[in-house]
Amino acid sequence: MKLSIVIVNYNVKHFLEQCLHAVQKAVQDIEAEIFVVDNNSVDGSIGMLIHKFPEVNLISNKHNLGFAKANNQAIKQSTGKYVLLLNPDTVVEEDSFEKIIAFMDANPDAGALGVKMIDGRGHFLPESKRGLPTPWVAFYKIFGLSSLFKNSKRFGRYHLSYLSNDEIHQVDVLAGAFMFMRREALEKTGLLDEDYFMYGEDIDLSYKITQNGYKNYYYPGTTIIHYKGESTKKGSLNYVRMFYNAMIIFARKHFSKQYAGLFSFFIHLAIYIRAGIATVHRLVRRMWLPAIDFIFLWTGFMLLLPYWEAYRFEPGYYPGSLINFIVPGYILAWLVAMYYSGGYDRPVSLLKIGKGLGYGTIFILVVYSLLPNSMRFSRAIILLGAAMAVFIILFERIVLHFVGSDKFKLGTRKPKRVAIVGLKKESKRVRDLLEKTGLPFTLAGYISTKRKPRSERYLGSIYQVHEIIRINNIDELIFCSEDISSQMVIRTMLQLSDFKVDYKIAPPASVSIIGSNSIETAGDLYVVNVNAITREKNKRNKRLFDVVFALSLLVFSFIAIWFVDNKKGFFRNIFKVLGRKYSWVGYHPVNTELYLGLPVINKGILQTTDLLNVEAPETDVVDRLNVFYARDYKVLKDIEIVFKAFNKIGNE
Repeated sequence: MKLSIVIVNYNVKHFLEQCLHAVQKAVQDIEAEIFVVDNNSVDGSIGMLIHKFPEVNLISNKHNLGFAKANNQAIKQSTGKYVLLLNPDTVVEEDSFEKIIAFMDANPDAGALGVKMIDGRGHFLPESKRGLPTPWVAFYKIFGLSSLFKNSKRFGRYHLSYLSNDEIHQVDVLAGAFMFMRREALEKTGLLDEDYFMYGEDIDLSYKITQNGYKNYYYPGTTIIHYKGESTKKGSLNYVRMFYNAMIIFARKHFSKQYAGLFSFFIHLAIYIRAGIATVHRLVRRMWLPAIDFIFLWTGFMLLLPYWEAYRFEPGYYPGSLINFIVPGYILAWLVAMYYSGGYDRPVSLLKIGKGLGYGTIFILVVYSLLPNSMRFSRAIILLGAAMAVFIILFERIVLHFVGSDKFKLGTRKPKRVAIVGLKKESKRVRDLLEKTGLPFTLAGYISTKRKPRSERYLGSIYQVHEIIRINNIDELIFCSEDISSQMVIRTMLQLSDFKVDYKIAPPASVSIIGSNSIETAGDLYVVNVNAITREKNKRNKRLFDVVFALSLLVFSFIAIWFVDNKKGFFRNIFKVLGRKYSWVGYHPVNTELYLGLPVINKGILQTTDLLNVEAPETDVVDRLNVFYARDYKVLKDIEIVFKAFNKIGNE
């Protein structure tokens, strides 16, 4: 066997499908075997593999074993002269494997090889080539010096940014997203170190390969797409912690105690700095507009109260506690109601803002009516404040509409102008698929993959794509991979990297259209699926119900607990839900590996099948109930299930 390809998958079914289509094209003339190790995905990856790729060697784990252990499982079973570790969120060119095998055959000193990687918008990914993260290299990276002085041999060593992206180089570290290795070298170095759960194992293995007398090469003779951020979300605090802790493990294993201690200090410092920056950035990004709304509304009350006192009563009539404590409570109620009504969603909807303020006012008046007389300051102030809030918030949004970014434009989001690259049959299928997603788009036309299109239905040829995009104001290209090679897709993306164009790829016979806009963002996924439950509004409402019901159970626990079968699990489940890892209602566990998947949601204390009085429902009944729940989700459905199966809410 010439080549063994190992792919570890975890909940990226649609990206895996696209990856395997590209891999199959690339191994047509090579003696190769493909392994997919699934780390207990819950998105239907197993069913997709069984149905669409029966020739793939599937290893299905019952738990998430991590990247290193999963890769080692397949490597131990593989027989190829060369072993490739490949991420599922990648697309390879048709001749990628032929080129790298030829290079390795011609260079017996090469133990491993990496290739040029680009993101979903055609931009070069700097981790395609990296230096060894010594303490000083880590220091330069952590404090931004490597970004400021990219061309410096001293400061640019982390990503070797002073080396050309288009020339072959000997490098220290290769990326685990595409790591092509000689089995002979693997046998000397040993497999991936399983002390690493995720991140760092590629650095560790790269280092061991060089320590055993081999060389690692960066080879830009072929290019792959890496939808960076799909298998893991790079901006999360969990990522920061896991990545830098992996660096600490590496230092302890391979550096002297003195170096390892210095490295550990820098890394821990980096964790706190990056975590702090990420937290502040997330808060500012999410809270700056509500904070401005709060300030303007509170200022409005500061002006309103003296005027109303002078008009209706006398100066100083209202106590200071009204403006200091009660009014902020009113404002928070309005802002929370706006949030749950979609008033902070994009694009901006004045109707949703008005609904939120209306619901907030009703809530305030209801609470006001329940308060003792000593705390009822003025119903008129509430109504006047509500009218003022409507005026201030709407005025703010109108100003942002004219002077802010596109995110604050009023009305519906402008549909993207889309062009589909493909031949007649496949491009029609993709157009129909787009229409079924329900997403707003305008079809600008079709682009032929032939050099000279014979039909007037086409805007032109892929070889004229620059002019087509410019003349037709195209926002997004969708490539039909049935009709166009991955090599042509990648070449087109590289040629158009200066254009503000998004790219998607539609695998053949698939219900997904996949892409990713940049190194920082998660991939955009157009999919005909039952995704109602994952819409932002429904996720918010489901979480709101979870929290309100959990808190209600706590308040009335002295009564509720008597109606629950398992009293020991009652409080435990309340805190599981408040901790966000569980929801009160989730899918019934799927009992067939042929299941094709649903949108991923939190595990439920109760299940969709609790509407039935059946202990072990049939598989087709389970699938149907799960699908209906996801497709037609409403909070009323959760309420119905919770009260129908209230006695089970303490179940483990």
